[in-house]
Amino acid sequence: MNEWNKNVQTIVGEIDFCIKSHSDEELTLKRLAKTLGYSEFHVSRKFSEISGMSLRNYMRYRRLAFALKEIRDSDRGILDIALDYGFSSHEAFTRAFKAAYGTTPSEYRRNPTPIVLRTVIKPFDCYLLGIGGSGMINSTQDVKTYFVTIPAHKFLHIRNYESVGYWDFWQKQSLIPGQDCETVCGLLDSIKGKLDDVGGTENDSGSGQLMAFINEPTGRICSWGIPLAECYGVRLPADYSGEVPPQMILTDVPEGEYVVFEHGPFDFETENAAVEQKIEQAMKDFDYSATGYELDLTQDRVFYFYHDCKRFWKYVRPVKKVK
Repeated sequence: MNEWNKNVQTIVGEIDFCIKSHSDEELTLKRLAKTLGYSEFHVSRKFSEISGMSLRNYMRYRRLAFALKEIRDSDRGILDIALDYGFSSHEAFTRAFKAAYGTTPSEYRRNPTPIVLRTVIKPFDCYLLGIGGSGMINSTQDVKTYFVTIPAHKFLHIRNYESVGYWDFWQKQSLIPGQDCETVCGLLDSIKGKLDDVGGTENDSGSGQLMAFINEPTGRICSWGIPLAECYGVRLPADYSGEVPPQMILTDVPEGEYVVFEHGPFDFETENAAVEQKIEQAMKDFDYSATGYELDLTQDRVFYFYHDCKRFWKYVRPVKKVK
């Protein structure tokens, strides 16, 4: 099974690359099947089996997601955008857009409310497949530690008071209507102005989405002995005034000081567990007393967690000066 999860992940990457580069002539089942060395029928069947949708529908939804962001973020003509993303006419694009999102491209441009986009599927996820490398960690030399001041901002998110980790978080959220991973990530992906958005489409963190923990009296007691609620969301500018989806919470986060534990790029498949051990050890060994700071356990302080293997893995923990 893992082999085909990896194959589908390769297809997913190829699809986004071709859409971003407007190389639609290369975005064909024939080419994808040839790349993997299997028949078109077999590739199509395995994609549907693993992803839960046909390859054709997935490609259409991803084209629409890219097109929606360009309508939201630019003033280009809708016909030009439609043609760029493989639609034959304004009418064909409008029909597909309305069928997917319940509004027309023109209406959405005038009022860009949160919409559930088709985010990138992740069939080869180390957390869900129970893999990700192993091995002993002997040092923390690959983990950088530094202090930063983060300006005031807003945090738009969902939260869970009982979950333990990423997988358990989404398992529990999937039991709440409208708070499953696909819906929440799709809504967050459609929101403009995310502070951590680097224009990525290959994973959620690349589009400004991240895990976080909020110090909450009713939260689960974490490994360092304080009650935390686990969250998933996006950081937004302090003056954000857009629509808030009904299943989400918008929190004001004041300016504050933080300590960052950061590891550089790593291979998701083989190094994930090792990097996790290394950064956890660095946080455990950190001597706050030598810095004049201490971990800030004040209610509502936010702990951010970034996991983006192509860029970094980092924990951002709130601190305050020792009086």
